[in-house]
Amino acid sequence: METQTHRDIEAMAASVGKEVSNKQLILRDYVTGSAKESDMYVKTSTIKLEIPNGSKAVLLKNLYLSCDPVMRIRMNRAEDSVFASYTPGSALSGYGVAKVLDSRHPDYKEGDFVWGPAVWEEYSLVEEPNLTKIHHTDVPLSYYTGILGFPGITAYAGFYEICSPKKGEYVFVSSASGAVGQLVGQFAKLTGCYVVGSAGSQEKVDLLKNKFGFDEAFNYKEEHDLNAALKRYFPNGIDIYFENVGGKMLDAVLLNMRDHGRISGCGMTSTYNLDEPEGIKNLLFIIYKRIRMEGFAAIEYYHLYPKFLDHILPYIRESKIVYVEDLAEGLENGAAALLGLFSGRNVGKQVLVVARE
Repeated sequence: METQTHRDIEAMAASVGKEVSNKQLILRDYVTGSAKESDMYVKTSTIKLEIPNGSKAVLLKNLYLSCDPVMRIRMNRAEDSVFASYTPGSALSGYGVAKVLDSRHPDYKEGDFVWGPAVWEEYSLVEEPNLTKIHHTDVPLSYYTGILGFPGITAYAGFYEICSPKKGEYVFVSSASGAVGQLVGQFAKLTGCYVVGSAGSQEKVDLLKNKFGFDEAFNYKEEHDLNAALKRYFPNGIDIYFENVGGKMLDAVLLNMRDHGRISGCGMTSTYNLDEPEGIKNLLFIIYKRIRMEGFAAIEYYHLYPKFLDHILPYIRESKIVYVEDLAEGLENGAAALLGLFSGRNVGKQVLVVARE
């Protein structure tokens, strides 16, 4: 739990107006194929901790940054993508948690904790802030990059709003130990469903079964026939598939869906580093089995955020939902932390710690 003391406020006030060093993680150039750590570099410049006169900006000290798979898509040169490409030579951006050092905006005040759009740097001057104030600080602030941020909203909307689960249904979650998957599995168990997850190591399989309460889990890297693996775990078929990876897994799932099954399309991480996307062979089964498959973006469900908090905070406080984070320290380790998402290096939600307070 993070607390704000009088000493913290005095220290922040003393720093405002000074010129300080400001590290940033920069994209070197557009990326093709698999991204490498050398595609990014750390640059140190300076920033004056001062808001221009007449501005309604806020000055932020960034604390925690969210490592999200979609950031890889934004490294591409893509004129027709839903996601805006990064600009080579500029800092990466995504979502994060910050503390307000100074504000000229009526909605924010010095000392507020906020989460929302964030640049991958130590300090940010935000001219038109669109940030969510954090009111519940009895949980770790880093949770607002994950379980209490967009990954949480993603799991909540994708499972409850799109899949409309019913007690006793059979649920499969791919990339199940990640930021979103670990929550979907726990939501499914709380609903009374049978849940199986796939992950990329024995450590993660054990985590799914022993910490998150999945009924079963398997290491997809050890399965030479994904169709056979799914038939082994779902002899009666799958009602709900929470899709995080795409590719061969999606193809195998389509063969194992039950009539009128639902697929929530959250992500397809197996394709993000490919120059040419993999084809899906079994799409006819959407017709044969009257499957409903729907892709979505969490931002479309942000209006449900108050309802989501009311739903999940009691479960967190009562330890009925647990959340695992993988914390990397410092912008120097930002590239490795981000790209580790695609090799399975992280265990749980990958967070980059810029500063603890």
